[in-house]
Amino acid sequence: MFKIIKKDSGTKARLGLLTTKNGTIETPVFMPVGTIGTVKSLSPFEIYGEGFKIMLSNAYHLFLRPGTDVIEKFGSLRKFTGYGGSILTDSGGFQIFSLAKFAKIKNGGVEFMSHIDGETHFFTPERVIEIQKILDSDIMMQLDVFSGHGVKKERAEKDLDTTLRWAEKSIEAKKTGVFNRRTERKTGTGNEARYEAEKDNLLFLITQGNFFEDLREKSARIMSGLDADGYAIGGLAVGETKETMLEMLGISASNLPETKPRYIMGVGTPADIVKAVALGIDMFDCVLPTRNARNGFVFTSRGTVNIKNSVYKSETLPIDPECSCFCCKNFGAAYVRHAFMSREIFSQRLLTVHNLHFYQNLIMQIRKSIENGNFYEFYKNYD
Repeated sequence: MFKIIKKDSGTKARLGLLTTKNGTIETPVFMPVGTIGTVKSLSPFEIYGEGFKIMLSNAYHLFLRPGTDVIEKFGSLRKFTGYGGSILTDSGGFQIFSLAKFAKIKNGGVEFMSHIDGETHFFTPERVIEIQKILDSDIMMQLDVFSGHGVKKERAEKDLDTTLRWAEKSIEAKKTGVFNRRTERKTGTGNEARYEAEKDNLLFLITQGNFFEDLREKSARIMSGLDADGYAIGGLAVGETKETMLEMLGISASNLPETKPRYIMGVGTPADIVKAVALGIDMFDCVLPTRNARNGFVFTSRGTVNIKNSVYKSETLPIDPECSCFCCKNFGAAYVRHAFMSREIFSQRLLTVHNLHFYQNLIMQIRKSIENGNFYEFYKNYD
């Protein structure tokens, strides 16, 4: 499922191949965020065509809208969206934190009040795996509890213990859940045909521990013993300093199995990605490139720029002359600024394409430097 191709001699960076039921993915890899099955303003064909062989969606949001009953009629989330690559679905654990006023942990699960229509839903770890099996995610994530920044250790430890219990329940749900067909390879149409391939759904567990070294180590060590398909590191990049984030990331990563993929959730900036790769991280996702694009902030070879700045009002050159994306190959910065200031949707598409191209190009540079044996120099010189 995961094969390490090459290790960097000066850091913990590595090249790998992650095989899912719908393709093989080169790592390190960045996953665009399509929370409800769509990356805002772009088609799934554009995402795949840009070279992204895996994207992220959110099981909680998809459960609420359009609903698993709708997606099940298509056979999978992948068929529903038309996306050509693999899909990782987050479980909704972060929504316990981000939508705290709508969520309450109790009785072995979490009770959510829908932010859409106010209806109440109860999610257990087992139910979340069941939902993701209906979505037929290539990679499923466990339901976890994220404490947030600044909580006391007692609270962080309690939340970690809940996450660990839910990890065990998630592992068991994958093995024995109502939708599982590991020993029954049936053929036919509809659900039977879909469940035939279900044994290939991968499950990643999520390590937590807040910003306490011993809890981070405890989480990674216990999770490692559960022998999941991969491991995510959650609860970082939520307001702490960069130094603290990297310290906690290093502790978590160093206590996870070297033979399994490691995924840092919600990170981050280009510099964060380079530093995390040096610590042995293989997978990334973040809303930053797409959200920034919709607000006019653009990643370039010269740093981040704001397309709203008046300096671009008459600029005939592309936003980034060194970029080969669709936007930079076809339009001057003045036109893009004009469209953005006029609130034309096309400008958001152009900037989103550009920012995702920048991230994909960064990942390719990272891979190439590891392959060529000079990642340490790339890492030390990147800012």
